[in-house]
This record gives sequence, structure tokens and C-alpha cells, in this order.
Amino acid sequence: MAKTKPIFRCSACSHEVAKWVGKCPGCGAWGTVDAVVAEPGTAGAGGRKAMLPSTAAAPISQIDSQVTKARATGVGELDRVLGGGVVPGSVVLLSGEPGVGKSTLLLEVAHRWAAQRDEKSLYVTAEESAGQVRLRADRTGAVHDRVYLASESDLSIVFGHIEQVHPSLLVVDSVQTMLAPEADGVIGGVTQVRAVTIALTSLAKASGIAVLMVGHVTKDGNVAGPRTLEHLVDVVLQFEGDKNSTLRMVRGIKNRFGSTDEVGCFELHEDGIACVDDPSGLFLHHRTDSVPGTAVTVAMDGKRPLVGEVQGLTVKTEIPQPRRAVSGLDYNRVAMVLAVLQSRGRVFLGKNDVYAATVGGMRLAEPAADLAIALAIASAEADIALPPGWVILGEVGLAGEVRKVTGLARRLAEAERLGFTTALVPPGSAPMKSTMKIHEVNDIRAAIRIAGLRARRAAREEARG
Repeated sequence: MAKTKPIFRCSACSHEVAKWVGKCPGCGAWGTVDAVVAEPGTAGAGGRKAMLPSTAAAPISQIDSQVTKARATGVGELDRVLGGGVVPGSVVLLSGEPGVGKSTLLLEVAHRWAAQRDEKSLYVTAEESAGQVRLRADRTGAVHDRVYLASESDLSIVFGHIEQVHPSLLVVDSVQTMLAPEADGVIGGVTQVRAVTIALTSLAKASGIAVLMVGHVTKDGNVAGPRTLEHLVDVVLQFEGDKNSTLRMVRGIKNRFGSTDEVGCFELHEDGIACVDDPSGLFLHHRTDSVPGTAVTVAMDGKRPLVGEVQGLTVKTEIPQPRRAVSGLDYNRVAMVLAVLQSRGRVFLGKNDVYAATVGGMRLAEPAADLAIALAIASAEADIALPPGWVILGEVGLAGEVRKVTGLARRLAEAERLGFTTALVPPGSAPMKSTMKIHEVNDIRAAIRIAGLRARRAAREEARG
């Protein structure tokens, strides 16, 4: 027999080298080069022997589409992001920073899954003891007789638990702490993480068990481990949240069974995690009257409109370089809006410190919030409040023009539902069906004029004089 010759291949970019190296010459990644045994005579496909398939190919019209029908988990916001629920035999990877609430959410999913149907769910944890998970379940009300718990890191023993329990839902917390005995490498390494994911994916496809896995993230927010991990699973979800806020967001990064445009909103508290069906109220400061330096806009997070408030503050300063501080907004975008506001809108801020922020931990990065940012800062500089019940939408260009934004009808419908009566929108984009009073503005100076900031400021200064 011919001797097999080992080759070394990068798990991130598939670049092959003759000997092992710590850094891949192809992509520059560290620790991704592993030994692969190449069988002789497999270079060409012409001499490969044909094998009888175990399952014959069938016409696509005869394939049962009900096999991949989603089943609701009982957690409404998660089902929204998944496209209706979890598909039997699918593998879902939930990634997020430590402490954001991944384990709490999946424990709630396991509880709801077992409570709403006569089926079992198995929660496997390799990071905590069974007692720790039970304490969390007592606190969040996730104790149920059909929820089984195992504290185990050996994948072979986990498969033994699956044969004994026969669950229809498996939760693995986390994939980086599981050990595949047949694979080399340390726990959490590239080889081990890939081997564990491949084994769990094969289990899901063969048995029809829905698998939910927890994945850690790196400092830049990506899923830890090889990039091939995301290609092995069916769904990749990103769990986000600020440690200083109770709001949590689940976003779809990849979904083979649905869209990735949906976002789920949750609120994390001492009693567990709860769905937020109407998150717009979290991003508004509820008050009885208008305050200078505030403007309301509507952001699109995927397909979901979220009404939020932008706040601005300007303060006279004596330092040569006034300060610009931003929270929840894109700093470069705010800097551009300030430049346009001064050059085209004639609102001079060269001797003012400028602060701009959102309310409730909301993050606004889309250009549709430009006009709201500009009017909030202009309102703060004039110390005059915008009229109550106004919502402001529009992208601001460097020439001072106000450009159209996507999904305007859906944004205005959400604002109208919450009781707003007037909207400032770009020209030529007013919807046909709306009971709101619509003001179309061509540029930023027209927006300031229609909002009454300049005229009321001039009248106030004349009265003072």
C-alpha cells in the first residue's frame, strides 16, 4: 500500500502548505493550520469508483415541504427573527458578549418548548454546574418536568444523554466549551470547535432534533472560532445589548429558512427575560410638553420601524477647540451634519460645545436621522422647542438638500400609530394615505424655517431688545 502523505490546510481560507506553520501565509490568521491526511490517487476524479447511494434522488415535486416547517418556540420575538420558529433538524448558533443574557434566553426557550407541547427539551451546559442553572431557572420561572438538564463537556456523554432522554430540542451552552474526544486540540481551539459543530450538525440532520448552540464572540464582535463555523450551521443570530441598559436585541446574520431583516427586542430584568412587542416607547422620553433640543424620528431596524428621540445640547465655551460628544449616533455623521448646519443652515456653532445623544440606549446609524439631528441641535442653539407632535425624517446632503429615505410609508404609519400628527419629510415622498399633516422640505434652511426656529428666535430677540 502507498503511504499517505500529510498536508497542512488552513481552516479559514483552505490554503495548503507543505509543513505546519503557526500563521497562515494565505490569510494571515494564527492557529488555523491543521494536518490533513491526503489519500493517494484522489487528485483526479476520473478514476473514482462510483458507489450506490443510500437514498435515491427524487423529483423535487415529490419532496415533502412540511419537513422543514418551522415550529414556534413560544418566545414571540425570537420566533419573529427565526421566521416563525425553529425548524426540526436545524442548527441555530446564538452569539453574543458574556453577560448579555444568552443562557437566560435559551433556558426560557427550553422551558416554553416543553411547556407548550408534550415533548422534551435537553439543556446541556459545560460552563456552569447543574445547581447554578437550577437557581437561574427558579429565579426566571423556567422549571418544568419535561426540561432535562445535564452539566457535561464530553460530547460522547452528551450523545448518551440524548439517547436516554429522546428530546426534540437540544440546547448546548456553549460550543467553545465542548470536547470531541476523537478530535485533536484543546477545548475551544479551532479543531475542537469545528469537530463539535460538525458532530452536532450531523446529529440534527439524522435525528430531526433542533439544536440551539451558544457561541462566544471576539473583541471585534465576530463569532469566536473558524469562519467555517458559520457555514456549517443553518441560522446565525447575534444577541446584542448594552450592560448599562436592560434592552436586548436579537438580529439575524444568516437564516436558511427565512429573512435576516427582522429584529427581536427583549428586556432583561431580575425575573428573567421578557419580549418587548412595542419597543418604540423605550426610545422616547415621555413628557407633557416639548423641550428645546429634542426631535423625534423613526429608524428602520430591518423591517421594523422604531420611533426614537434625538437630543442636542449646545453650550458656549471659551476654549479654542469646542468639544463634540456623541452617544448612540455615528460621530462622523453628526460632524457632517454640524458642518452642513453651519454652512447651509446659517446656524453658527463655532464657539459652542455640542452634545448629541439618543434616548433609552437606541443606536441610530442610518442617514434617515440626519434631519432630526440637525433640527434638534438648531433647536438647542436657539433655545426654542419644536412644535409638539412632530416627527422628522430625511437624509441631509453636503449641499444642504434633504434626500429621500427608504420605507417612508412604514415609518409614518408607526409614528401615526403612536399619536404623532405632523411630519417633516423630503420632497416628492409624501404618502397618499395618511391622516398626518405632511410638510415637504427641499433643504435644511427650509426645514428650520417651517419648524419656526428662526422666526420665533428673531421675534424673541426683538422683544428683548
